[in-house]
Amino acid sequence: MRPIHSKHPGRRALSATAALLLAGSTLATASAASADPDHRQHRQNLEETFELNQQFSEAEYAEELSADESAASPDVPAGEVASENMDLVTNIPMDGQLQGTGSDLAFAGDYAYAGNYDGFTIYELADNGVPTKLTEVKCPGSQNDVSVYGDLLITSVDARMTDNSCNAERTNDPENYWEGIRVFDISDPLNPEYIQAVETKCGSHTNSLAPSKNGKDLYVYVSSYSPNDALANCKTPHDLISVVKVPVKDPAAAAVVSEPVLFPDGGYAGGSGSATSGCHDITTYAKKDLAAGACMGDGILMDISDRENPEVIDVVRDTENFAFWHSATFNNDASKVIFTDELGGGGWATCTEEFGPELGANGIYTIEDNEMEFASYYKIPRINTENENCVAHNGSLIPVKGKDLMVQSWYQGGTSVFDFTDAENPKEIAWFDRGEGLSGGGTWSSYYYNGYVYSNDLDLGLDVFTLDPAIDAKAKKLKELNPQMQQKF
Repeated sequence: MRPIHSKHPGRRALSATAALLLAGSTLATASAASADPDHRQHRQNLEETFELNQQFSEAEYAEELSADESAASPDVPAGEVASENMDLVTNIPMDGQLQGTGSDLAFAGDYAYAGNYDGFTIYELADNGVPTKLTEVKCPGSQNDVSVYGDLLITSVDARMTDNSCNAERTNDPENYWEGIRVFDISDPLNPEYIQAVETKCGSHTNSLAPSKNGKDLYVYVSSYSPNDALANCKTPHDLISVVKVPVKDPAAAAVVSEPVLFPDGGYAGGSGSATSGCHDITTYAKKDLAAGACMGDGILMDISDRENPEVIDVVRDTENFAFWHSATFNNDASKVIFTDELGGGGWATCTEEFGPELGANGIYTIEDNEMEFASYYKIPRINTENENCVAHNGSLIPVKGKDLMVQSWYQGGTSVFDFTDAENPKEIAWFDRGEGLSGGGTWSSYYYNGYVYSNDLDLGLDVFTLDPAIDAKAKKLKELNPQMQQKF
């Protein structure tokens, strides 16, 4: 493992942010998100991990803000919709049996797969950008993040369930419960078949795929975090991930084959940001034998040439501005990686003047000789209201050769498209934003796939957008897209 590269240690930006939580008046929680117990628990888990060196009293916080006691007006007024270089084609509402929080998306061929805390939906895509809802599979278990490979679909369950069936219910029993991944056969999109469940330690918050080099086996890297010694299968320390091997021709034989410890020294101990106790998300780049992990208090680069035994080769930390390392995205040649900071777990209004341009943002790093170096931050430039949850969240590359373009969700901050070809000077080139009051939680994930941007809203369902042709006219067509399993275009 290489030495840890720490970005700007010792300053108190995060401590000021903690004061915002203590003061309470400037922090917001979306109505739909706060009503959903799984999403609320996710935020609570994140907030409980923030161990900060310095704490401001409410009096000190009030003094800091005394020069400007009124909040800035939002750039998109409440109840209105605005955009630039980006147009809404259609919205498909959540009007079926799946009424939970909308989560992640994956794509293969002419189909999109949308996760939901209650299960997943399969859409048939169309040239005109208006998908058709084909199938809803009710199989509760948050977050139900989805990944697809060939005829297989993997979902993640990070909630204690009474058993591994699709009829299971939530349970508070600390001994007798199940959580992990589920494997479905989607060869018939109209009739998906549930074929296997694999229990993993501390469940599966997210999953990332890494096919074997001969294509016969699919490896699933299972990320989970926040252990609790009161739970039977989530004990401390939890410095590992679970690796599940799925034989492509015999997926019913899927099983955990290794539990590599990524942080033998325990990882970041906390102090200014989250202590590391597992990973939130991993993005693989199998062709490069690389993976990037967003692991609470650490950002890591891994060698995955041995699929069953990934090895950490570099670690970075940002003790000035990052609170919770959430997800990662490589550029096409893996010379850069973007890490997101989900400050506040998706429930805080961080896109305000009080938080500024560096908290709850992306961190852009260059990669040379398997070593990551900080280049810049990127955060949407628009000001939101104090009632709109907004922070960096899930996105993907726009596959234009010679450029590094990314589309990304920002909860109620909307969807942003930015150019980070110049790693030190990223700039926004398109966006879509609903003002306060139109979405109960905003957009979870926004991904570009074959001419359109697809966005899964926590509350409103599936949005489809077009971009100005000047941005994506030369975009490559993809056969499939798992944003946490990058492929070279």
